[in-house]
Amino acid sequence: MEKILLIESSTALCSVALAEDGVITSYKESSAPKAHASLTAVFIQEALSERGIALNDCDAVCVSMGPGSYTGLRVGVSTAKGLCFGSGKPLMAVGTLDTLVAQAREIPGQAGNDGQAGYNVITDLIGDLKYVIPMIDARRMEVYTAVFTPEGKQLTETAPAIIDENSFAEQLEQGQCLFIGDGAGKCADVIKHPNAHFVQCNPKASAMLVPAMNAYKEKRFEDVAYFEPFYLKEFVATVSKKKLF
Repeated sequence: MEKILLIESSTALCSVALAEDGVITSYKESSAPKAHASLTAVFIQEALSERGIALNDCDAVCVSMGPGSYTGLRVGVSTAKGLCFGSGKPLMAVGTLDTLVAQAREIPGQAGNDGQAGYNVITDLIGDLKYVIPMIDARRMEVYTAVFTPEGKQLTETAPAIIDENSFAEQLEQGQCLFIGDGAGKCADVIKHPNAHFVQCNPKASAMLVPAMNAYKEKRFEDVAYFEPFYLKEFVATVSKKKLF
């Protein structure tokens, strides 16, 4: 069975996981500020060493493609492309929103930092769920989002949205909705519908397991030379108004 290296760096959480035979066998994460560049490669080496294997023993590398943090995505994608260039392994990419939807469900073989088995957010917290709406924080009251079924089928295009009290009114009137991601917490202060449920969290590499396995089985490999992250918005550099001299 396949061994897949998973890299998630789209938000403030930097994480790396190793999937073997459909199970997460090693997982590393850190929420230290601006540590993606210094920790991603370290976590990869630690995860592989922990299992006593090398990159050449893996069948593919899968990275978060976004949307998310410009810098975080650049670090993750650059690292993944470098690994694939050097090893000849295929590159795969999973959308950040897809990871969050998968994270709402129990991941086989995954455990929390306390060593206990993960729980199923959908069945354990909500029950009869109509929609999963993952949200990536885009500052102020804007998020990157889309509407999914609980099974992971995407129903709307991924797009930026400014959240107010009427956001997702149509979906909320149809049934229970789970808002999940690092943009969910701030929306809880605005969306007060009784069918709205919120889980504030960052996407984790371990939750990429199922979408990555699906991509591998379907041979959805990226062009290592030309693949770019899905930023959704162009990065705009600003010039500081502070006097440097």
